[in-house]
Amino acid sequence: MKKIQMVDLKGQYLKIKESVDASIAEVLDATAYINGPQVHEFQKNLENYLDVKHVIPCANGTDALQIAMMALDLKPGDEVITADFTFAATVEVIALLQLTPVLVDVDPKTFNIDIDAIKKAITPNTKAIIPVHLFGQCANMEAIMKIAEEHNLFVIEDNAQAIGATYTYSDGKKAKIGTIGHVASTSFFPSKNLGCYGDGGAIFTNDDDLAHKLRGIVNHGMYERYHHDVVGVNSRLDSIQAAVLNTKLEYLDTYNAARLKAANAYDKAFEGHKNIVTPFREGSEDNHVFHQYTLKVKDTNRDALVKHLNDNGIPCGVYYPIPLHLQKAYKDSRYKEEDFVVTNQLVKEVISLPMHTELESDQIDFITSTVINFVNSNS
Repeated sequence: MKKIQMVDLKGQYLKIKESVDASIAEVLDATAYINGPQVHEFQKNLENYLDVKHVIPCANGTDALQIAMMALDLKPGDEVITADFTFAATVEVIALLQLTPVLVDVDPKTFNIDIDAIKKAITPNTKAIIPVHLFGQCANMEAIMKIAEEHNLFVIEDNAQAIGATYTYSDGKKAKIGTIGHVASTSFFPSKNLGCYGDGGAIFTNDDDLAHKLRGIVNHGMYERYHHDVVGVNSRLDSIQAAVLNTKLEYLDTYNAARLKAANAYDKAFEGHKNIVTPFREGSEDNHVFHQYTLKVKDTNRDALVKHLNDNGIPCGVYYPIPLHLQKAYKDSRYKEEDFVVTNQLVKEVISLPMHTELESDQIDFITSTVINFVNSNS
């Protein structure tokens, strides 16, 4: 059995090495390292893949989220509702822009933002909602867009973990996630389902005017060199990363299918175990692209399980061990513990197992048997 990796970037690279190396060599030969033809080609190809009018590449996923909010002209003190159970980047950019983050609880099954919690959190100062498509599964966008329409709010999709997932509406209509809200952001961090070989990100929108503003913001507020029409930042996707992403975009559906196959194997191995809760899948199969495969373990010492797996050569992750509302940077007297019942329980129970495109059946067998044996002995 090969050594188990949490994410096997080397194995993935070796399968597409010839194409990736050739695409990088083209950039080196052309020496157009910033905004070269590879960036524009990737932009167009991703627009076609997502069926979205505008993709604006940028330097990383955190920048993408910040720039999206900058383009909406939100003012200091405006309230932005988002999930308590997610990575800090989501709330970080809200705070950086001097907006007021409003953290709410999540759904106990999907781990995505709770619809009723959104409704309860809306005030006259609320201006936007940021749903996070956590671990690769689509948030309930139909309900979120309905709330936004009723209250005249912006919806900014944080799609850092779910590129390629497809949302199915109640009438059967489908749309790629990241194309439903007013604007969306994604990350191309190397471990993502579509990852580059450094940092990278992008913003999506179907709004022509918003897209124009976004393109200025990512480039120092310039549409014409040395003419600064809006306050901007320096956040551009470099040509080498675009070349890598352009190559890997062709394989994204194949990669997501491989993750689904691994998730199905995990599910089958854990099926019926009273102390192991496998990831809930809402809607159709393409609703979840398994950026992470995250279990809940009941009546078991989760941290002891983490140590046991590591001791047996199995990497794993706890995403996330501390709720955002309890992080030192984001504590606020407005928050009451009774409003975060689900999140406070999840942080004690969740554990993410290795999940990537190169997982092999003997590795999954070893991982699952090691988890089951520990849980059976310690529950």
